[in-house]
Amino acid sequence: MAEAIAKSVFGEKVYVASAGVKQGERDPFVDAVLDEVGLNLGNRQPQTLDELEDDYFDLIITLAPEAHHRALDMNRANAVDVVYWPTPDPTGAIGTRDQILAAYRQVRELLSKKIGEIGS
Repeated sequence: MAEAIAKSVFGEKVYVASAGVKQGERDPFVDAVLDEVGLNLGNRQPQTLDELEDDYFDLIITLAPEAHHRALDMNRANAVDVVYWPTPDPTGAIGTRDQILAAYRQVRELLSKKIGEIGS
Protein backbone atom coordinates (compact mmCIF):
# COMPACT_ATOMS: atom_id res chain seq x y z
CA MET A 1 0.00 0.00 0.00
CA ALA A 2 2.79 2.44 0.94
CA GLU A 3 4.62 1.83 -2.33
CA ALA A 4 1.57 2.59 -4.48
CA ILE A 5 0.83 5.75 -2.50
CA ALA A 6 4.45 6.93 -2.65
CA LYS A 7 4.64 6.32 -6.39
CA SER A 8 1.48 8.38 -6.86
CA VAL A 9 3.05 11.25 -4.90
CA PHE A 10 6.58 11.15 -6.32
CA GLY A 11 6.10 9.60 -9.74
CA GLU A 12 9.39 8.79 -11.46
CA LYS A 13 11.37 11.41 -9.49
CA VAL A 14 12.07 9.02 -6.62
CA TYR A 15 12.86 5.31 -6.64
CA VAL A 16 10.41 3.59 -4.30
CA ALA A 17 10.43 -0.07 -3.26
CA SER A 18 8.41 -1.88 -0.64
CA ALA A 19 9.30 -5.07 1.18
CA GLY A 20 8.41 -7.02 4.27
CA VAL A 21 10.36 -9.02 6.78
CA LYS A 22 8.46 -12.24 6.01
CA GLN A 23 7.20 -13.65 2.75
CA GLY A 24 3.50 -13.00 2.33
CA GLU A 25 0.61 -13.25 -0.06
CA ARG A 26 -1.01 -10.35 -1.84
CA ASP A 27 -3.81 -8.99 0.33
CA PRO A 28 -7.14 -8.44 -1.47
CA PHE A 29 -8.16 -5.81 1.11
CA VAL A 30 -5.14 -3.72 0.10
CA ASP A 31 -6.26 -3.95 -3.52
CA ALA A 32 -9.79 -2.92 -2.54
CA VAL A 33 -8.83 0.19 -0.55
CA LEU A 34 -6.27 1.32 -3.12
CA ASP A 35 -8.86 0.94 -5.87
CA GLU A 36 -11.18 3.25 -3.91
CA VAL A 37 -8.70 6.09 -4.42
CA GLY A 38 -7.74 5.22 -7.99
CA LEU A 39 -4.49 3.41 -7.19
CA ASN A 40 -3.41 -0.14 -7.88
CA LEU A 41 -0.46 -2.44 -7.49
CA GLY A 42 -0.60 -3.74 -11.05
CA ASN A 43 0.89 -7.21 -11.06
CA ARG A 44 3.21 -6.39 -8.15
CA GLN A 45 3.61 -9.20 -5.64
CA PRO A 46 4.90 -8.93 -2.05
CA GLN A 47 8.64 -9.32 -1.60
CA THR A 48 10.97 -9.61 1.35
CA LEU A 49 13.83 -7.29 2.25
CA ASP A 50 16.24 -9.95 0.98
CA GLU A 51 14.55 -9.92 -2.44
CA LEU A 52 14.95 -6.19 -3.08
CA GLU A 53 16.76 -5.52 -6.35
CA ASP A 54 18.59 -2.53 -4.92
CA ASP A 55 20.43 -2.61 -1.64
CA TYR A 56 21.28 1.06 -1.30
CA PHE A 57 18.71 3.63 -0.27
CA ASP A 58 18.85 7.20 1.01
CA LEU A 59 15.84 6.67 3.26
CA ILE A 60 14.14 3.59 4.65
CA ILE A 61 10.77 3.97 6.31
CA THR A 62 9.59 1.07 8.42
CA LEU A 63 6.04 0.51 9.61
CA ALA A 64 6.48 -2.30 12.14
CA PRO A 65 8.98 -2.82 14.98
CA GLU A 66 10.35 -6.07 13.50
CA ALA A 67 10.95 -4.37 10.14
CA HIS A 68 12.62 -1.43 11.85
CA HIS A 69 15.08 -3.62 13.73
CA ARG A 70 15.84 -5.63 10.59
CA ALA A 71 16.44 -2.48 8.51
CA LEU A 72 18.79 -1.10 11.16
CA ASP A 73 20.71 -4.38 11.29
CA MET A 74 20.97 -4.60 7.49
CA ASN A 75 22.23 -1.04 7.15
CA ARG A 76 24.67 -0.63 10.01
CA ALA A 77 27.55 0.07 7.59
CA ASN A 78 25.53 2.32 5.24
CA ALA A 79 24.85 6.03 5.41
CA VAL A 80 21.09 5.68 5.29
CA ASP A 81 18.35 7.18 7.40
CA VAL A 82 16.02 4.58 8.89
CA VAL A 83 12.77 6.08 10.16
CA TYR A 84 10.02 4.29 12.05
CA TRP A 85 6.38 5.21 11.46
CA PRO A 86 4.31 3.17 13.94
CA THR A 87 1.43 1.87 11.85
CA PRO A 88 -1.46 -0.36 12.90
CA ASP A 89 -1.50 -3.79 11.25
CA PRO A 90 -4.89 -4.06 9.54
CA THR A 91 -4.45 -7.79 8.92
CA GLY A 92 -5.53 -8.36 12.52
CA ALA A 93 -8.86 -6.59 12.03
CA ILE A 94 -11.93 -8.66 12.79
CA GLY A 95 -15.62 -8.19 12.19
CA THR A 96 -17.64 -7.65 9.07
CA ARG A 97 -16.09 -6.95 5.69
CA ASP A 98 -16.92 -3.27 6.16
CA GLN A 99 -15.21 -3.19 9.56
CA ILE A 100 -12.11 -4.85 8.13
CA LEU A 101 -12.06 -2.45 5.19
CA ALA A 102 -12.33 0.44 7.64
CA ALA A 103 -9.11 -0.72 9.33
CA TYR A 104 -7.35 -0.84 5.97
CA ARG A 105 -8.71 2.60 5.03
CA GLN A 106 -7.34 3.99 8.29
CA VAL A 107 -3.86 2.73 7.37
CA ARG A 108 -4.22 4.03 3.80
CA GLU A 109 -5.12 7.49 5.07
CA LEU A 110 -2.31 7.51 7.64
CA LEU A 111 0.24 6.55 4.99
CA SER A 112 -1.18 9.05 2.50
CA LYS A 113 -0.84 11.84 5.05
CA LYS A 114 2.70 10.95 6.10
CA ILE A 115 3.94 10.38 2.54
CA GLY A 116 2.25 13.57 1.41
CA GLU A 117 4.14 15.50 4.11
CA ILE A 118 7.43 14.22 2.68
CA GLY A 119 6.36 15.18 -0.83
CA SER A 120 5.48 18.76 0.04
